[in-house]
Amino acid sequence: MPNLEHPAYPADDLLHLESLVPCRESQVSMLLSIFGERQQFSFPSIFIYGHTSSGKTYVMQTLLTTLQLPHVFVNCVEHFTSRLLLEEILIQLQNCSGTEQTSPVHCDTLNDFVRLFKQALASQELQDQTLYIVLDRAEQLREMEANILPAFLRLQELTDRNVTVVLLSEIVWELFRPNVGCFEPFTMYFPDYSIGHLQKILSQNHPPEYSADFYAAYINILLGVFYMVCRDLKELRHLAALNFAKYCEPVVRGEANERDTRKLWKNIEPHLKKAMQTVYLREISSSQWERLQQDGGEPGQLKGLSAHTHVELPYYSKFLLIAAYLASYNPVRTDKRFFLKHHGKIRKTNFMKKHEKTSNHLLGPKPFPLDRLLAILYSIVDNRVAPTANIFSQITSLVTLQLLSMVGQHDQLDGPRYKCTVSLDFIRTIAR
Repeated sequence: MPNLEHPAYPADDLLHLESLVPCRESQVSMLLSIFGERQQFSFPSIFIYGHTSSGKTYVMQTLLTTLQLPHVFVNCVEHFTSRLLLEEILIQLQNCSGTEQTSPVHCDTLNDFVRLFKQALASQELQDQTLYIVLDRAEQLREMEANILPAFLRLQELTDRNVTVVLLSEIVWELFRPNVGCFEPFTMYFPDYSIGHLQKILSQNHPPEYSADFYAAYINILLGVFYMVCRDLKELRHLAALNFAKYCEPVVRGEANERDTRKLWKNIEPHLKKAMQTVYLREISSSQWERLQQDGGEPGQLKGLSAHTHVELPYYSKFLLIAAYLASYNPVRTDKRFFLKHHGKIRKTNFMKKHEKTSNHLLGPKPFPLDRLLAILYSIVDNRVAPTANIFSQITSLVTLQLLSMVGQHDQLDGPRYKCTVSLDFIRTIAR
């Protein structure tokens, strides 16, 4: 029995649509109930959100294309300004209405867009049914003019036409809502695919020369390794296509049959462990990865980010480390001479205290207050540094690393009592 049923659309089209969007039948059914029949006015704006690779874009494209609903699909990342976005909508709208484009479309303001939009919908075909404008990666609208997002949310009211705007995003609606208030869209959430959904979707791509059960067993092994670290359907599909040839090697050589899962697992296990090092990174191409598998290379031979031990610190973290080093090894009385351009006249004296005759590096680092650290940081950085949350978060990270290093160094020297004393003294010094 089909899961998708709607009296306004043919049953064959709905059955075909159901086969194209597995594990998203409930979301498609909800969208069909919102859309209604072709000639009916739908909800003015719909906001669909969910994590990366949860099927938002694919479901909307497949739904509108399969049911042959008039629509405009625009990626807000590619059209990153309001002018590019509005002109692209008008260009696709002219192609959708079947009118020949005799001159390039110019749309500088929102008023021009509303006027040209009404002219483009003058054809009888578009007047009799709902037009859907889908804006993918809609979070980019927040970077445009302040009137763009509220205008799209109530475009049906501004144009007095049967139009529905669908916003697709990876963030929640609360991060979109303008301060002055606007028309609230109908919000809809696309949850992540479960491991059962991923198993069902990935198993549909089995090669014709192998049975469906054999490929489903391979997908089960793949998800058992990667599901805890990767839920991205696109990444898992790429990994499945990349490592399937290695999984089939014992069957091709005649050393095992398709049901000998133990021997197949032993053959593919080391290669899946190597692939774990480069999830999401794309350090090497697919051809290089296949060549490495054929040569029997080790994971250390990957010439990518994971093969390098050098890690680049953030820009201000380098200067924070330098400032902390200078503050811990130089006396406070030398800051004026070292870090001020006009420090005045300094008297020369041969008087040295007894404890100053020893090198500061032999005595070890001294505690310093946070204000002194920031003062030295501002003096050694060329450009002006604002005391933002980014700076303080990097200081917090450096303090945490320092505490962990102290715990590791003194854990076996004087026991937990000395370790706690050093940590508390360090915390009091930074918070001073």
